[in-house]
Amino acid sequence: MHMQPTRVERPWGSYESVATAGGYQVKRIVVAPGGVLSRQRHAHRAEHWVVVQGLAIVEVDGVERRLGPNESAYIPVEAIHRLTNVGVDPLVLIEVQCGDYLGEDDIERLEDVYGRA
Repeated sequence: MHMQPTRVERPWGSYESVATAGGYQVKRIVVAPGGVLSRQRHAHRAEHWVVVQGLAIVEVDGVERRLGPNESAYIPVEAIHRLTNVGVDPLVLIEVQCGDYLGEDDIERLEDVYGRA
């Protein structure tokens, strides 16, 4: 039986998990124009981001990079990171999470423009 991905809404846009297996998860993330994910880190997983559409500023441990389509960033375990859509169109990226625990509660938010803890 094939299951459709479940879309999860966030203040900055949405994501859906498109594949999960032992040690990895793949998400499709859509960030609205001007949307900003929280400055955060993860204790149990690394992330690989590939921009499919739009323009992003990716911050990893204080270093900012501008990414466009077909460009990518690697976020190591424990790295402080943030993603911002700086374009006028939705930012679409594929995120591959790798680690021993991939739960949504493995997010330590250090700063959040939407007031989330």
